[in-house]
Amino acid sequence: MTADIDKTAGPLDSPPAPPQPVKAIPVRHYGRYVTALVALAVLAAIVYAFSQGKINWQAVPDYFFDHRIMTGVGKTLMLTVLSMLIGVAGGIVLAVMRLSKNPVTSGIAWFYIWFFRGTPVLVQLFLWFNLGLVFEYIDLMPIYKDYWSNFMTPLLTALLGLGLNEAAYMAEICRAGLLAVDEGQTEAAHALGMSHGKTLRRIIIPQAMRVIVPPTGNEVINMLKTTSLVAAVQYPELFRYAQDIGQVSGAPVEMYFLAAAWYLILTSVLSVGQYYLERYYARGSSRRLPPTPWQKVKANLFSVGRPKGGMA
Repeated sequence: MTADIDKTAGPLDSPPAPPQPVKAIPVRHYGRYVTALVALAVLAAIVYAFSQGKINWQAVPDYFFDHRIMTGVGKTLMLTVLSMLIGVAGGIVLAVMRLSKNPVTSGIAWFYIWFFRGTPVLVQLFLWFNLGLVFEYIDLMPIYKDYWSNFMTPLLTALLGLGLNEAAYMAEICRAGLLAVDEGQTEAAHALGMSHGKTLRRIIIPQAMRVIVPPTGNEVINMLKTTSLVAAVQYPELFRYAQDIGQVSGAPVEMYFLAAAWYLILTSVLSVGQYYLERYYARGSSRRLPPTPWQKVKANLFSVGRPKGGMA
């Protein structure tokens, strides 16, 4: 009996064997390699095709910082900012009108959004620019009176065409943001004696910004590109200056590439600003903020040389 007990107790006294390391073998994705090779081949073909064309690439750096181009960049940015201010201000007003329980107010806002979203921006620009054929004078007595052609300058045409059109899109963005806030927030604010306007400013709009900011950033980038349409109504901006330089210098295609490069630079800068703005308004909605581009670069640099396998 004693011998049987010793045989049974012996294995229990020995230490347990340590866990064996598991060698992780990554799955090979051959489709990714094939897709990458095809993409590189297409890119190489495009680069080769343009290298064989009769393009004076030296004209691009020669005129890249020309004073006319820099003036056009400044006017493009100014037009973008002013048009977006008109669009955002008008969009907030239209969104509040659209959500109003007054059918007349809501109907007017609906008709505005329907009209300006349903017609092209270029058509609206030409409409504003050529209203002088319908109205000879603009009479706002006793404040202002002048010929319509003198009043409706290319700058005013551009601001009205772009800003009023943008207001229709911003109205829907703002309306979606306002509807995203729980109705209990409004009811609680009214129960505390806050007015409707103060409730919007202090309670509703700050919370709605999380929904409003991301698409608004996209609208800013889209507005910067849309400003190129105002060249059709004689307003000089980046694209119009590039066109004029191309016609005089005999390098129109090269100047189009130059304008495209400047638009890429400006939209890239705005995209970075949009990212940080979205990150700012994401505070409180997620436990961990997404990493910044610099944090991603540092993480990738420090991860170079680390073993991919490990304990599982």
